[in-house]
Amino acid sequence: MGLLGGIKMTFSYIAHSVFRFVQLVLALTVCGLYGVDLQAADKHHKYSDGKWVYAEITASLSAFTALLYLLPFISHIGLLFIWDTILFILWIALFGLFGNLYIHEHAEGDGGVQRMKNAVWVDLVNALLWLFSAVGMAVFWARSRGARTRWTGRADV
Repeated sequence: MGLLGGIKMTFSYIAHSVFRFVQLVLALTVCGLYGVDLQAADKHHKYSDGKWVYAEITASLSAFTALLYLLPFISHIGLLFIWDTILFILWIALFGLFGNLYIHEHAEGDGGVQRMKNAVWVDLVNALLWLFSAVGMAVFWARSRGARTRWTGRADV
């Protein structure tokens, strides 16, 4: 294995970290996009619409998960692809919910509507990233089952 095995492992960890960082940034972007309306409703002493609260919860769970996945060895825990799949389902539901409200809406100079139209597409990108993550983690889990340890080759992983 030698030097090339270490380089391959380092490259894969860097690629994994960049991917998780992009997930974190986009989840925090969604928190900001939907948080504007929640803050405005709170400022005017109006109720917080459940759709926007759902968006904030989904984005917060995703940001927390992406942050956890940035820690070394957390992503090596088996069956994490199930959680990634759940996050994908939450994101796709969020895209469907707000896409139905805003994709065909005409902004006509309204900054709030244009912001929400943009947020819908960020939701879709988040959903796709969590889908890729779920598939990648499932493949990683399936390939590593029954493997031998890297260092001695004696123990089962």
